[in-house]
Amino acid sequence: MAAFQHLFIPGKIGSMELKNRILMAPMGSNYAEQDGTCGERIQAFYEARAKGGAGMLTMGVCSIAYPAGTAEPFQVGVSSDDFIPGLKQLTDRVHRHGARIAMQLQHAGKTSVRDLAEGRELWVPSMPPAANTDMFASLTQSELGRFISSSKGREKSGVRIRVMDKDDIRQMVTWFADAAERAKKAGFDGVEIHAGHTYIIAGFLSPYYNRRDDEYGGPLENRARLLLEVIHAVRERVGRDFPVWMRMDAIELDLPGGISLEDATRTAQMAQEAGIDLVSVSAYANLSSGNAFTKAPIPQTRAMFLDWAAHMRKALDIPVTAAGRIDPDVADKAVAEGKCDFVAMGRKLLADPELPNKLRDNRAADVLPCIYCYACVSQIFVNERVKCAVNPQTGHESELQLIASDSPRKVLVVGGGPAGLEAARVSALRGHQVTLVERSGRLGGTLFFAALAYPENGPLLDYLIKQVRDLPIDVRLNTSADDALIKALQPDQVIVAVGASRNAPDILGADQKHVWSGDELRKLMTGEGDEIAKRKLSVTQRMMMKSGSLVGVTDSTEAMQSLSKLWMPLGKNVVIIGGGLVGLELAEFLVERGRKVQVLEPGPDLGAELSIVRRWKVLHNLDTHQVSLQKNVQVQGIGKKSVQYIDADGTAQEITADSVVLAIGAEPNPGFSQSLAQQGIEVINIGDGNEVAYIEGALKTGMKAAITL
Repeated sequence: MAAFQHLFIPGKIGSMELKNRILMAPMGSNYAEQDGTCGERIQAFYEARAKGGAGMLTMGVCSIAYPAGTAEPFQVGVSSDDFIPGLKQLTDRVHRHGARIAMQLQHAGKTSVRDLAEGRELWVPSMPPAANTDMFASLTQSELGRFISSSKGREKSGVRIRVMDKDDIRQMVTWFADAAERAKKAGFDGVEIHAGHTYIIAGFLSPYYNRRDDEYGGPLENRARLLLEVIHAVRERVGRDFPVWMRMDAIELDLPGGISLEDATRTAQMAQEAGIDLVSVSAYANLSSGNAFTKAPIPQTRAMFLDWAAHMRKALDIPVTAAGRIDPDVADKAVAEGKCDFVAMGRKLLADPELPNKLRDNRAADVLPCIYCYACVSQIFVNERVKCAVNPQTGHESELQLIASDSPRKVLVVGGGPAGLEAARVSALRGHQVTLVERSGRLGGTLFFAALAYPENGPLLDYLIKQVRDLPIDVRLNTSADDALIKALQPDQVIVAVGASRNAPDILGADQKHVWSGDELRKLMTGEGDEIAKRKLSVTQRMMMKSGSLVGVTDSTEAMQSLSKLWMPLGKNVVIIGGGLVGLELAEFLVERGRKVQVLEPGPDLGAELSIVRRWKVLHNLDTHQVSLQKNVQVQGIGKKSVQYIDADGTAQEITADSVVLAIGAEPNPGFSQSLAQQGIEVINIGDGNEVAYIEGALKTGMKAAITL
C-alpha cells in the first residue's frame, strides 16, 4: 500500500476536478510589481509550485480595490482590466503543469496598512476598539523604521477611518464581483473569498469588531449579510459552474466577544445555502501580543486548526479544507477519517515546491523541511519580499536555477556544516566531481547543536546529510584540508565552509572551569570535546559523558535531547552572556531542563538575528519561564559563584551564577580561504566563515557558490 494514498485520491470543488488533495495555501508574498501587476518573479514562483505537483494553488490576498484596501506594498491587484494580461500569463504557466489555480479575493479593511501609510481612509464596519500590543517592544531600531501595522498607525495623528455606509457596502460587493469576473477572464479555475483574518468581511462577521445597529450588525444573520451578498453577486457574475468558496476563521482566539466556533459553523452553513462550493478553515488571534501570531493565523502547534475543520465538516454537505501546520502523515489520516477533504500547505511549499511529487513517489525523506523559523512571514511586517530560510530559490526561481554544468570541474568542499553540505549537494547535482572533507567525525557542524536547542532544525540536518550521502560525493570525515590533501586532489575549485571564528571575550574570570563558550558546550554535547572534558569535568562527569558516547546517542539529536534532560555539565543557576539568536535559543533549551537562567546582552537588541515572529515567540516563552533578560549591560567580571556587571542605568549589579555560558564573539573566518587564494587556488568562502548569518546564510551562500561554478 502506497504511503499517503488518501492525499492522492482525486477530489472535486464544485465542478472542478483536482488530481490530489494537497492545496497550496493562499499567502501574501510581496512578489507583485510596484504597480500590482504580475511580472516574472511572481509568475516563476507559482509555476515552480505547479511543477511540484500540488493539486491546486491559491494565489493569496489579491486586492479587489487596488491600491485601496491593500496590506502589502507589492500586493497583486485585480481592480481593473489592466491587471488581466499579467494574471493570464501566470495562469497559463501554471496550467502547463497540470495544476489548477484559484485567486483569493481580499480587501484588508481595518488592516489595510498601505491605506494608512499612504493617507487613504480605512474602511471598517464600525469604529474599531482601541488596541494595545507589545509587538513593537522587541523590534530592532532598523525594523521599527520599516514596520507598518494598523495598531501603530492609530497612534499617529491624522488617521482617517471610514465607517461604511450603505453605498460603501454596495461598492464593496461590486468590487468583489468585478474581481471574480476578471479572475475568470484571466484563466483562474476558481475564486476564494477571504472572509477571515480581520479583513473586511471578517470585520463584519466579528461581534467584537462589528458594533453596527443597522441590518449589517447585531445578530449573526445581520453580521453575515455582507458575506452572503458578496457570494450572491459573485455567483451571478461568474455562473454556477465556476467554483467559488471562502476562507474563514473558525475562532478569534483570545478575543472575548469575538467569533466563536458555533457562530462560524452557522455562518458556513448560511454560505453553503448561498451557493459556495467549499469552506477553508483558518483562525486568527488577538494580536495584543506578538506571540499570538504563532497561535493563529500561522501556528507553531501542529495541526492547530484541524479539529475545528473537522467540527465544521460534520455540519456541512460541501468539502472542507484544513490548514495550520499539518504534516503529511496527519493530513493523509485526516482525509481518510473524513475530518477534511483537502489540506492546505503554505510554509511547507515555500520550503519545497516538490513536496507533493516526492510524497507521491514515496520519497518523503527527500522533502526539504520547513523549520518553522517564521523568516517568510516576518518579511511582510517590514515591507519586504517573502523569503525562505531553507530554500534560497523561493522568490528567486528565475535567477537561481540548478542547471547541469557544460564543463564539469573537480570541486573540494572544506567543512561539513550546513553551508558545506549545501554547496556539495548542489555542485554534485550540476554534475561536478565533488569531495567533501570534515575535520570532525560527524557531518552537520553547528547545525547538530542547533537541532538540540531548537528541535525543528533536526529534520533539516537529516535532509542535508541524506542528500549528500545519496549523491556521488566523496565524503571524508576526520580529515583536514592540508597542503598534502589539496596537492593530491588537485581541485579546480575549493569552497571553504569552515564556520565562524569564536574569540573568547576579554572578561575577567572567563577562563574558569564553570565558564563555557558556546563552542565548548557544543563539542562536549556532541562527543567531540575530549580535551575540554579532561580539563573542565570531574571524573564522574566524564564517565557520564563517555557512557553517552559509547551507546551512540551522540549520533542522534533526539537521543541527545533526552540525555540532556538527565545530565548536563551546568549548574542550577546559569548566566548567559549574549542575547542574540544563540543565547536566546540556548536559554530556552536550559529552562526546559530545569535551570534558572539570566541573559545579559551588551547591545540594545535581543534576538536581532531571529526573524521577527520567531523572536516574539522565543521572548514570550522566556518571559513565561521568568527568565531575566537585560540589554545594554557591561559585564565587569566573572567570579566563582557570581557575575558582576553594570546595568543599563549605570548601576553596578551582581548575580548568582553556578555556570556561565559565553554566547558572544562569533566573527567571519576568512583566514583559510585567504591563504588558499594566495597560493593561486580558486576559492569561495561561504557560510559563517564569510558572514555570520546562521542557517539562512549558510544555505544561501552554499547554493549560490555551487550555481556560479
